[in-house]
Order: sequence, then structure tokens, then C-alpha cells
Amino acid sequence: MINNLIASTVPLLPKWFAKFFSSPYVAGETIEQALNHVKSLNSKGFSATLDILGEHVLDINSARATTNDYCKLYDKINQMSLDCNLSIKPTHLGLDLSLDTTLKNFEIITCKAKKNSNFLRLDMENSLHTDNTFKIFSHCENIYTNIGVAIQAYLKRSAEDIERLAKPGFNARICKGIYKESSAIAYHGPDEIRNNFLNLAKIMINKEAYTCFATHDQILIDKIIKMIKDQKVSSDKFEFQVLYGVPMGGRLEELTNNGYKVRIYVPFGSEWYEYSLRRLKENPDIAGYIIKNIFSNNSY
Repeated sequence: MINNLIASTVPLLPKWFAKFFSSPYVAGETIEQALNHVKSLNSKGFSATLDILGEHVLDINSARATTNDYCKLYDKINQMSLDCNLSIKPTHLGLDLSLDTTLKNFEIITCKAKKNSNFLRLDMENSLHTDNTFKIFSHCENIYTNIGVAIQAYLKRSAEDIERLAKPGFNARICKGIYKESSAIAYHGPDEIRNNFLNLAKIMINKEAYTCFATHDQILIDKIIKMIKDQKVSSDKFEFQVLYGVPMGGRLEELTNNGYKVRIYVPFGSEWYEYSLRRLKENPDIAGYIIKNIFSNNSY
């Protein structure tokens, strides 16, 4: 209840004060700051993926500017020899404007990823954009095969989507999903979502695809580890993913010590304030964690 109260109070506070709450889980505002955080993560044995904060862009010039920033990131990652790729929301590149605009912007980024021999992930947003996101993914995959997409476990359609897409070489980040969706198309119960997550993972494993288990749910992580051990899944066929700054109680180090790859999803950018409010709303418990760590530097 205290954490809920803190989270609901933050939007009423001055923006400069709210930055205390954002700093543990936003890697700065500039490309340089974000890359320094990635370098630090790499030194601790973690891989990373970068996401420039922002979505639902309605200005074609802004979408193109974001496209150029992602291209710069690929060049910088290559120059610094970082273990890092990129994750991009289609609406940040103009999907709310038109599919054609977004395809052109993703083409530019895909060619840059190919030039730098790096990986590109398409993030999944709300269900209104699911079909178009898969169209963009298919289009980009025809240009460069080192492309992946995110699949949301709370959507009832996801098993069918993975059955259709999964094959050797296919790469999917399986996450629970955070957008508000109707019960007609989405599971709402925690156990239902967790069970579907595991079902999607099994389909991926059976089809010899590469699976990214994106979750902070410790119970789910335990179940995933049991599944990969029972099915003797090679460690080069999967990885675990978590959000930057979310407390995991030493679990990430435990996973890497056991030989599993862990990738940290690192958001950054000028829209840190809006992102921070969303994160607090989604998970009020983070507020208590941040209060305890405002003056420390122990977050990921």
C-alpha cells in the first residue's frame, strides 16, 4: 500500500525530483550515456539490448530522426566492440502514420544492422499493431536474416503465431505483455499467462528456434530452467532477458554463473519521464526499491 501511494504521488512532484525515481532503470538521456551503461553491463558478464524511449510518433520527421539515431547506435556499438543489439517499437518509427513509412524506416535500420553484422529486434506493442508488426518483421527478414520479434504470452493468438513462424533460425523474445487488452483476446490471470508463456517456450524449443525468456517472475524462471534441463536444451539456443534496474535479488549473477546468457533491456532517451511513470504504474513495488537505493549505485 505504501509503494502504491509513492507511485501515485510521483506524477505530482517536480520533474527534477521524479528523476531520482527514473535513474535506476533509465540509462540516461544520450547515446553516450547509454553506451557507457552497456559497457559496464558487459564488464559484469551481461549482454544488452538498447531501446530509445518513445512511441506513437505522429510526425514523419521525428520518425526519421529516430531512425537516424538507431543507425548511429549500430555504428557506435560496432566501434566500441560492445555485446549489444537494438530493440525497436514500430510506432516509434511511424506505424501510427502509415505502414509504408515504417517499412521504409525499418529498411534503413535493417541495412545498417546488416552492415555492422548485428541483430535487430522488433518490439511488440498493443494488439492493434500485432499483424503489421509481423508484416514488418517478414519484410525486414527478406533483407537480412538476423532479425527477431517479440511475442506476448498474454495474447491468446500467440501460440498460433509461433506455430506459424518458428523454425531453426527464428528468434523470438517471449514476454508476458503489459498493454491493457480485452479478455476476449488476452489471458488476465497470472497462472494462465505463466502457463501460456511455458507453452510458447515449448513450441519454440520443439521447432529448434532461439528463445529469449524475458521475465522477472522468479517462479517462472524456475519452471523454465527445469524445462530446459528436462529437454536438454543447448545453452546456445536460449537466453534470459530482464529490464534494466529491476531488482532480481542476485538471480542474474546466479544465471550467468550457471552458464546461461543474460541480456539486459536498456531503455534511454529524452522521454525518460513518461517511461518512468509507466513503469511505476505497472509495478508500484519498484517505488519502495528506488527509495531504498536513491543514494546508491547498485542497480543494473
